[in-house]
Amino acid sequence: MPDPINPAKQRLAANQAAIGFSIRQSRTVDVAQIAKTCGYDWLFIDMEHGALDLETAAQISLAALAVGIAPIVRVPGHEHHHATRVLDAGALGIVVPHVDTAEQARRVADQCRFPPTGHRSIPGALPQLGFEAMPVAQAMAKVDAATLLVVMLETEQAIANADAIAAVDGIDVLLIGSNDLTADMGIPGQFGDAKLDRAYDVVVNAARRHGKHAGLGGIYEEKMMAHFIRKGVHFVLGGADLAFMMAGARSRASFLRSLPL
Repeated sequence: MPDPINPAKQRLAANQAAIGFSIRQSRTVDVAQIAKTCGYDWLFIDMEHGALDLETAAQISLAALAVGIAPIVRVPGHEHHHATRVLDAGALGIVVPHVDTAEQARRVADQCRFPPTGHRSIPGALPQLGFEAMPVAQAMAKVDAATLLVVMLETEQAIANADAIAAVDGIDVLLIGSNDLTADMGIPGQFGDAKLDRAYDVVVNAARRHGKHAGLGGIYEEKMMAHFIRKGVHFVLGGADLAFMMAGARSRASFLRSLPL
């Protein structure tokens, strides 16, 4: 069995943008192939917002493994079972929301990394390894190497603690949740504000100092996305299934309504 491959982690390691496709509305496994065909590197399977459940997240994760796009799940909270159950079911990454301190980041790493980095429980045969039986130490090392751990910084407190969070062993990405952060700053939705710009600088610099990566979430206006990517943000949430569907449907309806009868 070859080592499991995480395309998002590979692109980050190569200093390239890793582009994500957010899933909130989709409930069938073909969304994995659709996102892959459209050129995305990872799925943002969102269990924090919306009604997507564990079983559906697991099925989509398995389909994503099969087609070569990384299934990365945003869990609803900080309890260990939120993350470990989807990892056991095939996820190649976890996004944990609302991480404000290094202590919280260490807890994430402890829950999601196998020993010696953390204390994740060993589940037996894993889908990331094609359910192949292999020595436990080998299996743990292979899966850990392919797993991407992402913490979301969504408050001014989190930005102030960015350097300490980035220093935590086992954390790969510091993803700014731009909507919640601007709300916490008192500038909700004002993505061009200098306060948000400075926050991105803080996180990008902290990530670089510690060999980690900065992430962009919640901003989908193309000029603004380009601005933050130029700063050095390489883990990029490109948009959501609902927004993509509505944009395409609205464009087609507008075209059809414009035709003379």
